[in-house]
Amino acid sequence: MRAPVFLTLENIRDIGMDISALTIVAIGQTMVIMTAGIDLSVASNLALCAMTVGTTMRDHQTLPVLLLVLLGIALGTLLGSVNGTLITAGKVPPIIVTLGTMSVYRGLVFIVSGGSWVAPQDVSPQFTNLSWSTVGGIPMLILFALLTAVVFTYFMKYTRTGRQIYAIGSNLNAAQVSGFRVERTRFSVYALSGALAGFGGVLWAARFSVVQNNTALGFELQTVAAAVVGGTSIYGGSGSILGTVLGALLLGILANALTLIRISEFWQLAVQGLVILGAVISNALIARRLQRLMSLQKL
Repeated sequence: MRAPVFLTLENIRDIGMDISALTIVAIGQTMVIMTAGIDLSVASNLALCAMTVGTTMRDHQTLPVLLLVLLGIALGTLLGSVNGTLITAGKVPPIIVTLGTMSVYRGLVFIVSGGSWVAPQDVSPQFTNLSWSTVGGIPMLILFALLTAVVFTYFMKYTRTGRQIYAIGSNLNAAQVSGFRVERTRFSVYALSGALAGFGGVLWAARFSVVQNNTALGFELQTVAAAVVGGTSIYGGSGSILGTVLGALLLGILANALTLIRISEFWQLAVQGLVILGAVISNALIARRLQRLMSLQKL
């Protein structure tokens, strides 16, 4: 690795830009995983929101940027709420529901696009400023990611819903006996995951000024990776927003370093997969060890 190239301020900023949307969407994924669920539809949700906002802006260029942002978040929340309703009211396993909606939402991207794509000339400078304008030399995209992390760190630590998320993932039966609104909380995390995916879609479109039918394809696995690598238990009940931010940062540094040393993109995917696998195995081993220690203490 060429250290002088890797450690430049420009490269560090690039890493921050690369992981900002990932961080935002992964925060939503983290809350879902904490309840012992998973949301495989986040990438398709992001793409559909980005395409909807992009085509709306292309057809109505006088719309205020704030309205476009709210449109993306509202649509993302709606899509996440569909997942939450099917999971809580329909009693269908999260992996089945979100695997299905992943395909449905991706299909809707094609329908909304009408076979075309959003090009740079369709995107207004005011809209791209959402990602590229700076405050104190820091791009807005990075600031949005940091703000999201701060808000949801507070949410998880100091709100009743945040504490219930931990409780539900730790012991579902105990949470029900304690009188927690389990299904309402589970619905909420999928709605929040959808909202953050929608917000991520808006910022994605603002950063790249291009939205295609295959936008963010496979991105859902990166969000799971960021959460798991950051210490979120795949069994639910433990994890933190800060850990997810650090997990996303680790993935970003890894991808950037592999690019700098000219490792093939296919090998990059393999290395990222090994990192994810290692994190999951470590997670499982730690969970088993804790269970054994608790069993010994009861003897």
